[in-house]
Amino acid sequence: MPSNKSVSDAPIVQFTNCRILRDHRLQREDLWVREGKILNPEKLFFDEKGSADLQLDCKGSIIAPGFIDVQINGGFGVDFSLATDDFKSGIDLVSQKILSHGVTSFCPTLVTSPPSVYHQVLPQISVKNGGAHGAGILGAHLEGPFISKEKKGAHPEHCLRTFEAGAFQDLLNTYGFLDCVRIVTLAPEMKRSSEVIRELTKRGICVSLGHSVANLSQAEEAVQHGATFITHLFNAMLPFHHRDPGIVGLLTSDKIPAGRRVFYGMISDGIHTNPAALRIAHRAHPKGLVLVTDAIAGMGLAPGRHTLGQQVVEIDGLNTYIAGTKTLSGSVATMDTCVRHFQEATGCSIEMALEAASLHPAQLLGIEHNKGTLNYDSDADFLMLNDNLYVQATYIAGQEVWRQDASSM
Repeated sequence: MPSNKSVSDAPIVQFTNCRILRDHRLQREDLWVREGKILNPEKLFFDEKGSADLQLDCKGSIIAPGFIDVQINGGFGVDFSLATDDFKSGIDLVSQKILSHGVTSFCPTLVTSPPSVYHQVLPQISVKNGGAHGAGILGAHLEGPFISKEKKGAHPEHCLRTFEAGAFQDLLNTYGFLDCVRIVTLAPEMKRSSEVIRELTKRGICVSLGHSVANLSQAEEAVQHGATFITHLFNAMLPFHHRDPGIVGLLTSDKIPAGRRVFYGMISDGIHTNPAALRIAHRAHPKGLVLVTDAIAGMGLAPGRHTLGQQVVEIDGLNTYIAGTKTLSGSVATMDTCVRHFQEATGCSIEMALEAASLHPAQLLGIEHNKGTLNYDSDADFLMLNDNLYVQATYIAGQEVWRQDASSM
C-alpha cells in the first residue's frame, strides 16, 4: 500500500522485532518513525492509509529513549570549565563521543570558576538539537560558586562566593549571561538564597541543592521557593542523621508542595556511592532518581593527571582525586556504565534503570513531552541495547548516529 503523500513526503521507517520501553514496561511492538518523531501506527493505517517505506529488523533488541546527562563536566581531554579559544570544538568533540554511551542530550556543566571564565564560556554554549554531529545541548549546568566552603569538594575555595545585598544581581554579575543556563546548583543555607531561587525558577532555570551543610528545614524551604533537584545525593552534603537528615531527608519529606516532585542526581559508578546507599535512595524515592555521570575531562583517557576547572586531578583506575589528596573530584564513568551498575546494585527492573537515565531527567527539565519517552509525537531519540544493557546503536531524530562495530561486539 503506498504512503499517503498528501500528509507528508517524508519516508516512514518501521523498526521491527524489538521490545520498546513505553509506559514503564518493555512491550513487544514495532516502532514507527517519520520526520524525526515517533509515529502512531493506528493513525498511519486508518487515517492516512499509509505503510512503511523502510523496515529495519532489530533482532530482538531493546529500544529505549536516549540517555540525558544533566551533569557532565567534560571528557576526552575537554574541560567545560576552562576558557579556551577552541571551546566550541571541545564541546563538539564531547557531544560526538558520548553518542557511543547512549547519551542523546546533555547539560555541559561548569564547576566553580572565576567570573571571567563564566563570561567567556557561557556565550559560547548554545542550546541546539542533536544529530550526526553529536548529542543535543539542553543548556548549561552551573555548579557553584554559591556553595558551602565546608562541602566544597573539588571546587576551588578562592572562587567561592556568597550572596550580598542585591543577591540576584550578584548572581547575574558573576555569570554575566543566563540565556543558555538550564540548572544552577547552590547551597540553600546561604543568606538571601530564597530570593535567588525564586528569581531563577521564574526564568525557567532549575535550581539544584548541593555542596551544602543545609539542615532539612532549610532544604524544605528551598523546595517551597522552587528548587526541584539535589546535586549528587550523599556527596558534598551533611551525612544522614536520624534527628536531622539534612538534604537527604527531602526524599521522604512531607513538606514538599502538592503536585511537586523532588529529583536527585546519583553518580552510580561504584565509587561515589556505596551500593547500599544507592539501594536506600532508590527504595525511598524511586521516581526521583536521576543518573548523572559527573564525568570530567579524564573520561575516556588513560589514568594520570587532568584538569577540573581550576584544579589538577589525578585518575587512578576509576577513582579521580584532587592531585595529592583523597578528595573525590568527579568521575570517569560513562552513562551506560552507570545504568548497568545501578541496575545490578539495586536489583531494580531494566525499565527502571533505563528510565533513571532518560524519563526522569526529562521530567526534571520539563521536556518529557519531547524527550525521555517513546510516546507518539515525541522526538525519535532512542537506543538499541542488548539484554545486558550494552548500547548497540544510537539514533537522534530517527537517524542512526552511532553503531557498535560488529567486529568489536
